[in-house]
Amino acid sequence: MGNIFSRYVLREVVTAWVVVTLVLLIILLANEVVSVLERAAANQYPQSMVLELIGLGALQYLSILLPVGLLLGVVLAFGRLYHDSEMTAAFACGAGPRDVYVPVALLAVLAAALLAWLTLVVAPQATGQVLSLRNAALHAGQLAPIAPGKFRIFGGGANAVVYAESVARDGTLGKVFVERNSGPLVEVALAQRARHAVTADGMTHILTLYDGERFEGVPGSAEFRIVRFAEHVVPVQVPALTDLVRDLEARTTASLRQSHDPAARAELHWRLTMPVMCLVLTLLAAPLARLRPRQGRYARVWVAVLIFFLYYDLVAIGKTWIARGTVPAEFGLWWTHAVVVLLAGAVIFAPGLRVRLRYRRRAL
Repeated sequence: MGNIFSRYVLREVVTAWVVVTLVLLIILLANEVVSVLERAAANQYPQSMVLELIGLGALQYLSILLPVGLLLGVVLAFGRLYHDSEMTAAFACGAGPRDVYVPVALLAVLAAALLAWLTLVVAPQATGQVLSLRNAALHAGQLAPIAPGKFRIFGGGANAVVYAESVARDGTLGKVFVERNSGPLVEVALAQRARHAVTADGMTHILTLYDGERFEGVPGSAEFRIVRFAEHVVPVQVPALTDLVRDLEARTTASLRQSHDPAARAELHWRLTMPVMCLVLTLLAAPLARLRPRQGRYARVWVAVLIFFLYYDLVAIGKTWIARGTVPAEFGLWWTHAVVVLLAGAVIFAPGLRVRLRYRRRAL
């Protein structure tokens, strides 16, 4: 009976875990898709890189979704078992707490090991690839030819916008609009046609405008300068790009371990904390999901969500303290787990303890 019930509990928890994680991942990916598409439109990312950026973003989200997904999966699965009296029937047939908690504990260990691999190895590599891809996509977008009917934005120090109504087969632009900003001064040029060229190093775009007008002035001011020209050269300097990854989240765990920088030590402790958080949350979820008679199956979900956000915020605060030097790096984030266990224990066991004390006082 015990082995059958343990497998049944494990199947229910895994099913709920997978469903919750997938739902949360879809929600976050929807936001990621919008963000990537916005950057792609603004910086002219090649289409081939957009899907790769979205996929790498999903890998980064998994390190956060796995713990909360497992927490909610256990609470939802146990909530259904208690609400439908399946847990009561199993205990009446000889199943014990060991048959309930052992499969959850084994699942927690496996999930913590998976999360450790994600946070210590996979997530930094994914972050590094994302940063490199963004640099490469931005570089490719800056060097791409001007497309007809689309505004072309040059970021960085260039602060230029170019628009061409048409592009001939020989590359000549027709009906061209160019806007450049230099502090408060705005320069707008309109030309019947133009030629677009890029220097050998790819850092300067040269627009040669023909037969047009140039307007210069400060918006809101009545003083404007209007110049008509037969030929006008507009150099546009694009920002220097580098493929060097400088983000702490993209650094390897080995390099963080060898570093004495407080920010690097904080990032290392953050990565080490996530698997432990997964283990703690899963082990707390089993007693947390225990329901009283006539209590709704979702009665404990809000408590689980509250515990997770408190836990996550506490770890984030501890990471900030280490990065700023407020807390010694040797102290780490291990104290956050003890605080959460004590708070969760008070939430889980305080009601039962209060009832026992009430009965004891009546007996006296």
